[in-house]
Amino acid sequence: MNQVLDAIASRCSTRGYTGEKLEQEELDSLIKAGLQAPTAANRQEIHITVVSGDNPILAQIEADKNQERGIENPPHNFYYEAPTVMLLSAEKAFPWGKVDAGIAVQNIALAAEAMGLGSLIIGCIRDTLTGEKKGYYQEALQLPKGYEFEVAIAVGRKAVDKAPHEYDREKNVTFL
Repeated sequence: MNQVLDAIASRCSTRGYTGEKLEQEELDSLIKAGLQAPTAANRQEIHITVVSGDNPILAQIEADKNQERGIENPPHNFYYEAPTVMLLSAEKAFPWGKVDAGIAVQNIALAAEAMGLGSLIIGCIRDTLTGEKKGYYQEALQLPKGYEFEVAIAVGRKAVDKAPHEYDREKNVTFL
């Protein structure tokens, strides 16, 4: 198998990280992987906001998410204490921004796996970041004007191991 297929086959959601911060070279490689993703009409509209896991804005997002959902005392925060969270946003008016963000986040996840890092693609904060406090969070996260949060990814060194998920080819694939 080649390296890309190996990364796809071995990647799974990581829900436990060491406290070790990523090196700048690792961050730069992940950002590059995300921004080199293809975009509709070559728009290249994806913006990545990199947030350190100890940044207070993440705790505020967590608190607001939990309040909105009626969750008290969760065992982990939404990013499972990862040292880095990347929030991807796209032009709100561009109809393919959500798809482009999904492609970019998958590139980051596969790059992280190839680099020996763990990752967790995160959508559970979407309602919080696009809800009644949208303006506040857009400013706090320094999203470009006219952009909207689409998806996030937590990245760090794995503290837990998990096997990749299996799939049922007969159920999930149709050949015509």
